[in-house]
Formats: sequence, C-alpha cells, structure tokens
Amino acid sequence: MKKHLLLFLIAALLIIAAITTGCGGEKPATPAAPPQKVELNVSAAVSLKDALAEIQKNYETKNANVKLVYNLGASGALQKQIEQGAPADIFISAAPKQMNDLEEKNLVNKATRKNLVENKLVVIVPTASTLNITKYEDLTKNDVQKVSIGETGSVPAGQYAQEVLKKLGIWDKIQSKAVLAKDVRTVLTYVETGNVEAGIVYKTDAVSSDKVKVAATAPEGSHQPILYPAAVLSGTKQEKAAADFLAYLSTPECKAIFEKYGFTMSK
Repeated sequence: MKKHLLLFLIAALLIIAAITTGCGGEKPATPAAPPQKVELNVSAAVSLKDALAEIQKNYETKNANVKLVYNLGASGALQKQIEQGAPADIFISAAPKQMNDLEEKNLVNKATRKNLVENKLVVIVPTASTLNITKYEDLTKNDVQKVSIGETGSVPAGQYAQEVLKKLGIWDKIQSKAVLAKDVRTVLTYVETGNVEAGIVYKTDAVSSDKVKVAATAPEGSHQPILYPAAVLSGTKQEKAAADFLAYLSTPECKAIFEKYGFTMSK
C-alpha cells in the first residue's frame, strides 16, 4: 500500500513539474536600452543663425538621439571662449583667422577642417532711405553721418569692412563716423532701427531682413575671400557624432538651405 502511495506521489510531482515548465515558456527578452542622447555643442558665427536654425530642425528630426546646442556670436569672441575651455564640439568661423589661431594651439582636429560656405560684403541702408549710395565711396558723403561696422578686432565682418575701406583709400574718412558693433547682427539692427544711415554686413544678413536694402557690393578683389571654415574640436568627447554632423553640413539638403539664406558652398 505504502509502495503504491509513494509511486503515486512521485508521478504527481513529475506531472506538476512538467506542467509548470510548459506554462513558463521562454522568458521574454529584455527590451534594448534606447540609444543614449548625445548633446553636440556647436560654436558658430552669428551670421549663420537662420540657416543653422533650419538645419537643426531637419537634423534632429532624422537623428532623434542628437540634440544640437548652438552658441552663436562673433568669431573672435567664440575663439576666446574655446581657448578658455568653454564646452564646444564643433567650431564654424566667419573667417580663417580664428580657426588658424585655434589650430596653432592644437585645439582643432586638423583632419576634419574644411571650408564650408562663402559670403559677400555689402553696404545696407534702411528700406525707406533716400540717400544716394551706390558704391562704398559714397559713405564719405556729408549726409552719411554714421556708418556701423563690426568691431575690427574680433568681428570678421568688421575686419573685412576695414580691409575694403583701406583698399579704396577711404578708411581714414570713415573712422570718425564709424559705429562699432559687437557682431554683424548688431550692425544689422542699428540700420534696421535707423540709428545709423548705413552699415556694412554680409549679403546673408541683408537677405534676412525686409527692413534694409543693399546699396552696394564690395568690389571684386577688395578683400580676402569670405570663407567659413568648420572643424571638429580636439577636446570633444563626441567625436563620431560631431564628425557625422559636420559631414551632414555638406550634403545637398544643407546646400539648398545655405543658398536659400544667401551663402554659396565652398568648392
């Protein structure tokens, strides 16, 4: 009797074990962790503001794990920030000088450096202006009392403006009426608000505003080509993500955006 009972209990336990194993099935796979969010700090010349804003929307839509953080300003000021250790993964300057200085200090990944876009230098006046300004030399006229340009020590647009005015032999006459601005967008604002009769900005700044009009374009050969070099910085901790974004800036999609805002792509 005891033997039969023992066999019965063993059989019951085996059946229960089989049922338990069968019901358990395979353990569900652990869901993959979402890709880690990458934050890219891009220090860029303020004249790129509108184009980069549109590029940001497109890029972040296609790359959900990347967040672009722009630090826009005068290229010279951005250079100093980078030299002082400000967080930056990519630098886009409005002139080669600032990039060259950083490269000499080994703060730039030389292998990634490239000329991204080009620009032109123009004289702008308020849309309602009746002043007869058709060339840079007209800025010396008595009825032009104030002319705004960027700071010649730190703002590339100001440096290009000074170069043109010296080349044309009128820098000494313009100096006394020059209103210096911290960046090229401030020059644009001064002209828009009528605080000055004229200003010297990039063509792209003129395109961005319906409150100003172009009065004159810098003569061919009157200044160095206005190149915007871009590079990944050597201190980045997001080297691949930075390189990917830098490559994206040269795609046909970005070319169309840059040209929409008045830039031309560098060859």
